[in-house]
Amino acid sequence: MKCVFFGRTSNGKSSVINAMLREKILPSGIGHTTNCFLQVEGSENGDSYLITEDSDEKQNVKSVAQLAHALCTEKIGCSALMRVVWPKDKCPLLRDDVVFVDSPGIDVSPNLDEWIDKHCVDADVFVLVANAESTLMLTEKNFFHKVSSRLSKPNIFILNNRWDASANEPEYLEEVKKQHLQRSVDFLVNELKVISSKEEAENRVFFVSAKEVLQARLNEQKKVPIHSGIAMTEGFFGRLHEFENFEKQFEECISRSAVRTKFDHHTSRGKLIVSNIRMCMENIRETSLKKSEELQGQKVELSRAIEETERQMLLVTKEAKNRIRNMVEEVEIKVSKALSEEIRRLSALVEEFSEPFDSNLLVLNEYKKKLHKHVDYGLVTSLRSRLTSAVSMNIDSARKEMAAQIVNILPDSKKSTVQLPLDNRPFEVNYPFRCDNLCADFKEDIEFKFSFGVLTVVHRLAGNKLGYFSRLRNQNVEASQSTAITPMTPVIQTQSLMGTEEWSVISKFALATVSSQGAVGGLVIGGFLMKTIGWRLILGFGVIYSGSYLYQWLTWTNKSKEKTFKKQYVQHVTRQLRLVVDLISSNCSHQVQQELSSTFARLGSFVDNASVDMQDLLREVEKDIEVYESISNEAKKLRNKANFINSELQQFEEMFLQAS
Repeated sequence: MKCVFFGRTSNGKSSVINAMLREKILPSGIGHTTNCFLQVEGSENGDSYLITEDSDEKQNVKSVAQLAHALCTEKIGCSALMRVVWPKDKCPLLRDDVVFVDSPGIDVSPNLDEWIDKHCVDADVFVLVANAESTLMLTEKNFFHKVSSRLSKPNIFILNNRWDASANEPEYLEEVKKQHLQRSVDFLVNELKVISSKEEAENRVFFVSAKEVLQARLNEQKKVPIHSGIAMTEGFFGRLHEFENFEKQFEECISRSAVRTKFDHHTSRGKLIVSNIRMCMENIRETSLKKSEELQGQKVELSRAIEETERQMLLVTKEAKNRIRNMVEEVEIKVSKALSEEIRRLSALVEEFSEPFDSNLLVLNEYKKKLHKHVDYGLVTSLRSRLTSAVSMNIDSARKEMAAQIVNILPDSKKSTVQLPLDNRPFEVNYPFRCDNLCADFKEDIEFKFSFGVLTVVHRLAGNKLGYFSRLRNQNVEASQSTAITPMTPVIQTQSLMGTEEWSVISKFALATVSSQGAVGGLVIGGFLMKTIGWRLILGFGVIYSGSYLYQWLTWTNKSKEKTFKKQYVQHVTRQLRLVVDLISSNCSHQVQQELSSTFARLGSFVDNASVDMQDLLREVEKDIEVYESISNEAKKLRNKANFINSELQQFEEMFLQAS
C-alpha cells in the first residue's frame, strides 16, 4: 500500500514520516529541505540502505540526509525518486507492506501533472500536511483537485502540523481549531467530494506536532522520559494522543477505505473492460461461424467441381482414345493402299529417270545413287499429294474437337486463360523408307547372255517350272489353312518337291555336260546327233543359231544394258517394298497417333493444372475453416471466461467495496 505525503514547503512532511518511522531518517529543517521524492519501504532481512534512481548501488542510509537535502551541491531533479529501505521491525506500518513517499513542497515546482502521473496514480492514501499556523492554501487545494480528477475518490488525511504553537495563544485555541476543522471538512466534503458525510470527514482531520512526537519516541527508545529535552507546553500529551489516533485511523484506512479507493475504480473499469471483451468475443464468434459456413459452402462447391472435372475428363479421354484409334487404323489402311498403288507404277517412275547410263563400275554406282534419290522423291511426293491433305484435315478436325471438349471441362475462371495448342502448319506424315537401304543387297547382272543358250534355256525352264509349282503350293497351303483339310497338303508338297528335284537333276546334268572339258563327252553327243538327225539339218540349225547369237551380240548396246538394269532394279525394289508395306503404313499411323496423343496431352495439362489449382484452393479453404473454427472456439472460451470474471468482480464488489 502506498501513502504519499504532500504539502507546502516546510510544513513538516518529512518530520511526520520520521515520527511514524520512530527514527530521524529523512532530512528536515527550516526552509526548503526535501528536494526530491523519497520512498521509504520495508526490508525483509533487517538491512537499511539507499538506492538512487539512476543506479542500483546500495548506499548508506545516512547519506539520504545529504543527497536529498535542498542545500546539497549535487542537484537532483524534483521529480526524481530515491528509495530508502528500512527494517520492518522498527516500524509496525512497514510490516504491512506500507510504503511512505515524501515529496518536495508543491509550491516549488509547476510540474504538478508530472508528479501526479509519476508518483500518485498508484497511491492508496494521501496525507496533506498543512501548517496550523496558517490555513489551507489554494496551492494545496489545486493540487488535490488535480489528484481527484485522476483518481476515483482518493483517501485523504489532513494533518494540521505545528499545533504546539497554539499553546502560546490559549484564548483562541478552540476557535482556531474549529476554524481549521471547518475549512478542512468543507474541502473534503464539498470541494473534492471524496467523503460523503461530515462526521467521517472530521475523523480525517488531525491537529498534531510531528516534531514533539518524534522527540518523544526517540526518548522512548533511549529509555528516558518522553518529555525530556522538550519544552513542555500546554496540551503536549493531547497532541501526542492525537498523533497516535491519526496512526490508528491511518492503519484502519489502509486496511479498509484504501482498498475501496484503489479497487473501486479498478473494479468498475475491470467490469467495463470485461463487458467490452465479452461483446467483442461474441462478435468474433458470430463472424467466425458465419465465415466458416460460407467457406463450408465453397468447400462443397469445390469438391463437386473437382469430382465433375475428373468424371468429364475420363469420358473425354475415353472418347479421344477411340477417335485416335479409328484415325490410326484409317491412316494405316490409306497408306498401305496408296503405297501398293505406287509400287505397281514403280516401273513408270523408274523409266522417268533420264540420267546417262554407263556400265563402268564407278559411273554405275553414281547412277544408282541418283536413281535411289529419284525413286525416293517420286514415291514421297506422290504419297504426300495423295494423303497429306486428307490426313492433315482429319488431324486438324480432331485437334479442334478435343480442344473444344477440354475447354468445356475447364472452370469459367480458367477458360479465358487457356491458349489452345493448335498448330497452323498442316501435319505431314514422314514416310520412313530409303531406296539406298532397300537396295543395299541389289546386284545388277548386265553381262551379255544369249537368249537361246543352253544355260539360259535351262534356267528359264527351271525357273518357270519352279515358279509354277511354287505358286501352286502356296495356293494349296492357303486353301488347306482356310478349309482345315489337312490330308491334301502333304501330297501337293511332295509333288512340288519332286518336280523341283527332277529339274534340278536335269539342270545339273546339262551344266555338267556343256561345261565338261573332256572331249569324249562332246564327241559322243555329236556322233549321236549326226547319226540320228543328219549333218545337213545340224549344219542349218548351227547357221541359224550362230546368226541369232551374232544379232543379239550386235544389238547388246548401252541402251539394252540400261533397260535390263532398270528392269532388274524395278523387280528388286518391288520385292523389297512389298516386304515393308505393313511396316511403313504402321510407322505412318504411329506418327499420327503420336501427334494426336501429344496434342491431347498438352490439352489435358490445362485440366490437370485447373484440378491442381482447385485442389490447392480446397486445401486453403479447409485450412481457413479450421482457423475460423478455432477462432470461434477460442472466442467462446474467452467469452465464458469474461462472464466468469464479471461474476467474480460483481461478488468482489458486493463483499468488499459496497460493504466497506
